[in-house]
Amino acid sequence: MIPYIIKRILFMVPLLIGITIISFLVIHLAPGSPTDLQTDLNPRVSAEMKARMRALYDLDKPLYQQYFIWIEKLAVLDLGTSFSPDHRPVIDKIAERLPITIIINVLSLVLIVIVALPIGVLSAVRQDSLFDKITGVFVFIGFAMPTFWLALLLMILFGIYLGWLPISGIRSLNYEYLTPIDSLIDLGKHLILPVLLSAFGGLAGFSRYMRANMLEVIRQDYITTARAKGLSERVVIFKHALRNALLPVITILGLSVPGLIGGSVIFETIFAIPGMGQLFYMATMSRDYPVIMGILFIGAVLTLVGNLIADISYALADPRIRVS
Repeated sequence: MIPYIIKRILFMVPLLIGITIISFLVIHLAPGSPTDLQTDLNPRVSAEMKARMRALYDLDKPLYQQYFIWIEKLAVLDLGTSFSPDHRPVIDKIAERLPITIIINVLSLVLIVIVALPIGVLSAVRQDSLFDKITGVFVFIGFAMPTFWLALLLMILFGIYLGWLPISGIRSLNYEYLTPIDSLIDLGKHLILPVLLSAFGGLAGFSRYMRANMLEVIRQDYITTARAKGLSERVVIFKHALRNALLPVITILGLSVPGLIGGSVIFETIFAIPGMGQLFYMATMSRDYPVIMGILFIGAVLTLVGNLIADISYALADPRIRVS
């Protein structure tokens, strides 16, 4: 198992370098530049001043030199300085917003696993039952409903009509004056809607994946043999069938990490949550290259780590992978 993990980690290094190269090229090929956004609306800015600003940001150098400058800084864990007026270190900006994004995404994954997997198993075991048909309708609604529209409906219902939950931010105005327990409750109320919104699409998809896998597994000969030996249905389903049905779902869970991080842009913008998604959107609009590259790099690392965890989980679930 240890050699397998080491091999996967070593494979991540060239993959991460390739991701940074492609990302660096793509963001610099986009129209506009940071200096244009800062100087085009100011008639007093001369061409010489524009050239100085480009030299200040190293934008006057060839693209490959800019990349090597960024890599040299990255080697000492320096993601550069933001082009925004505050000129703060990129790593400080990301450190402020990364925890809330990770918390929301982790809670979303936990909710997906806790809810979607039992629904998928029960739908497969009770195929064509009323429960299976109701969950099927739920799945089609989940796939068809736009995320931003659902967010607005939830905000109107729970935030305006019922007044149960806040609809923006992650803490109340009087957060500093609350007791530790009340502050934790306040944070939980602010996270309920974003977490539900982030997990809604995944609940629909993963329940269907689990149902399809379970239907395929319970029709195998070894399941028939287990039942013929007199084992209880609970043991047959949850001990023999479920473990094999989980293998494809584990892979899909690992691949879903990029989608959750990317989806953060939507719900963090709608709910005004100061997370990575909102920071990435603002940096993209202002062509803040260091912040964009920093977020893409952190996102790539989190994605590769998520895939590594999925691979390890896959190996733990299937001993044949460890042997090979």
